[in-house]
Amino acid sequence: MTNQISFLDSTTADLITIRQQLLDLLCWLAYREGNFVLSSGQSSSYYINGKYVTLHPLGALIIGRLLLSMLPEDTQGVAGLTLGADPIVTAVSVVSAYENRPIPALIIRKQAKGHGTMSYIEGPILEANAKVVVLEDVVTTGASAMMAVNRLREAGYQVNQIFSLVDRQQGGRELYEKEGIQFESIFTISELQENLKNISHKNDD
Repeated sequence: MTNQISFLDSTTADLITIRQQLLDLLCWLAYREGNFVLSSGQSSSYYINGKYVTLHPLGALIIGRLLLSMLPEDTQGVAGLTLGADPIVTAVSVVSAYENRPIPALIIRKQAKGHGTMSYIEGPILEANAKVVVLEDVVTTGASAMMAVNRLREAGYQVNQIFSLVDRQQGGRELYEKEGIQFESIFTISELQENLKNISHKNDD
């Protein structure tokens, strides 16, 4: 599947085209059905391992381009909770440099560093009150990204937006709205599952 997509095409193609490429990658590489327990503790009949796509060179390129296009012009940093967001914030930061719009990436630890600065946040130190957007691979209840938001705010940054690759539509959006945070996802789980049906029908034909 991935061999059918040209890296050069994904560098120059329009955003609608690479969005579909990302959807296909998520369906083929990240989505699995079965019996799973999520990080939230909930049971699920499917699981999305975003790292199969975010750590793929083509996936990282597409994700960087798409998320960068969504960021407000005044964004001064992107950040996310380790481990899922690490390759995402890195991809966006690298693509931003190529687009002559350099945006630093920050990684938020779940626990404070046990030595040295004892910090929760890794990456460049931004100016006080800098506007930072939190990025996530898959949002379920929304708790992981909110942890990142809280750590960043404690450090003196403005955080009012969270972007994700996939919204599982299980309460995350509602949590963010309650907290006054704007939330956008590139895809919903409904879109992934619908695309999987279309792929299956094409294969049957």
